[in-house]
Amino acid sequence: MGIFAEVFQAMNHGEATAVEGVKVYPRSLEKAEGTTLLMAKHGYDKVLLAVGSGALYSELQGEEQDGGKVCPLSHANRLTLNKFFDYTVPRAFGTQIATFGLGDRLGLASPGHIQTIRGRNIRPILAQQSIRELALTGRDYKQVVDAASFAAFQEGYKDGFGADGDHLKVEADIKMSLDLGFTMLTLDCSEKIDNNVEGTSAESIEAKYNALPADVRASFESKYLGQTFQVGSHSISFEKTQLQKYVLIYGEAVNFMEYIYRTYIVNAGRAVDFEISIDETATPTDPAAHFLVAKELYDKDISIYSMAPRFVGEFQKGIDYIGDIAQFEKELAVHAAIADHFGYKLSIHSGSDKFSVFPLVAKYTSGRFHAKTAGTNWLEAVRTVAKVNPGLYRKMHQYALEHFEEAKAYYHVTTDVSAIKPLSEVSDAELPEYMNDNNARQLLHITYGLLLQAKDAAGQPLFKTEFYHTLSDQEEAYDAALAAHIGKHLDLLGK
Repeated sequence: MGIFAEVFQAMNHGEATAVEGVKVYPRSLEKAEGTTLLMAKHGYDKVLLAVGSGALYSELQGEEQDGGKVCPLSHANRLTLNKFFDYTVPRAFGTQIATFGLGDRLGLASPGHIQTIRGRNIRPILAQQSIRELALTGRDYKQVVDAASFAAFQEGYKDGFGADGDHLKVEADIKMSLDLGFTMLTLDCSEKIDNNVEGTSAESIEAKYNALPADVRASFESKYLGQTFQVGSHSISFEKTQLQKYVLIYGEAVNFMEYIYRTYIVNAGRAVDFEISIDETATPTDPAAHFLVAKELYDKDISIYSMAPRFVGEFQKGIDYIGDIAQFEKELAVHAAIADHFGYKLSIHSGSDKFSVFPLVAKYTSGRFHAKTAGTNWLEAVRTVAKVNPGLYRKMHQYALEHFEEAKAYYHVTTDVSAIKPLSEVSDAELPEYMNDNNARQLLHITYGLLLQAKDAAGQPLFKTEFYHTLSDQEEAYDAALAAHIGKHLDLLGK
C-alpha cells in the first residue's frame, strides 16, 4: 500500500485524515465536479491529492496511485486550481479597504500570513516582489503567484488576496507582470524624478525651468500660482520658485505615470490597483509636492489606487522609524488629507517594524491605507532557525558579517556591525535575541540574497537547502512567529 493510500480512503468519505509520515492540511479539503481535493506533505514536498472523477481530476497533472492522483504544486496545477476555485486567483481591491503587502521572499510565509490576517478588516497582498528581490532569491513571478495561490488553497482562505508587481520601472517587466495576472502594479518613478534640483539656487532652478516649453510653463503657472487649495482642514499654495522646483523634479515622472496608465493599466482588460511610488528619492516629498503630483494625475483623468510619498525621517529596512515623530505626524496629516481629497489610499513603504508610527497612520487615514512589508518575514524565518537550528544560524550570521559591505550596495542602512555582540559570547539559547537588536536585524536583513545564493566549492548551496528544510520541519513554529510579529503590525494599525 502506498504512502497516501489511507489518506485517499479517508477523502473518499469526505474526511481529511493524517497518517504516519503524511501531514494533511484539513482547511484545504475541497470538492468540485465529482473530485475531492486535499493538500498534504510527505517529507519536504507538498502535493495535491485528488480522488474521484470529472474535469478537475482529469486536468490536474500527476501520478495515479492507490485509487487517487498525487499532483505536484506546479505552475500548471496552480492554473487548474484557479480555474475551479476562484479564491485562489489574485484580485484587485480598490480604494475602500485597507490592504497589507506581505512580500514572501522564501515562498513559505503565506500560510502564516493568512493565519494572521484571517478575520481582520484588512486584505493581504500575498504575492509582492520587486525585480531586485527576484534576482536575489532566484525566483520568478510565476513562482511568487503560485506560492500565494497554493497558500490560499492550503488555508481555505476565501476573503481574497492580491499580487503586486512591486517597484517596477521597466516596461517589459510591467507587461510581464500584468500578463501573468498580477492585480496590482507599483510603478517606481525614481528614474524619472530629478534629484539634482533640490538644494540648487533659485537662479539655477529658474534657468532650468525657463528651458521648458512655454505652453508647459503657462499651464502650470495658470493652474497653481496665486491659487490656494483647500484639502480638508489644510491650505496648500505655491510660490514661484517652489512651483518651478516641483515641476522640474516631478514633471517627467508625471508623464511617465500617464504613459504607463494609458498603455498598460487601461488596456489590461480587468481591474488593476495602480500604485504610484515617489518614495525612492533623495529628499522627502513635502505635502505641496504630493498635492501637485496628485492634481496633475487627477486633471489627466488617471485613476490610482494609492500613492507612496517619501515621508520625513527614515524608513530603513527591518527597524522602527528614525526621526522626529512630531514632524512626521504634522506632515502625515496633510499627506493623508491629500490622498483622501483625490480618492486614493496613502501607501507606506518599507513599513516593516515601523511600530512607533502605525497608530498615527491608522488615525490620519481613518484606517484606509496600504502598507508594504517584506524582509520582516525573512527575519522571523531567521529567528525560527536561530531557535531550532543554532548551528545553521551561527554559520549564516558569520557569513553575513563577512559579506556585509557587499550587501550594503543594495540598501541604505545605518548598521553598526561593531556594536553586534560577538557570536562567541552568545549561547545557543540567546541566539534568537539577535533579532531584537537593530544592528543584527539589519545585518541579516540585507544579506538575505547573498545567504540564499551562497555556494560551497562543489557548487552546492551553503545554507539554502538546510534553511528551507529547517523551516519545513518547523512549519508550525514559523507560522506562530509570523502570527506574533505581523499581528503586532496589524494591531497597531488598528486592524
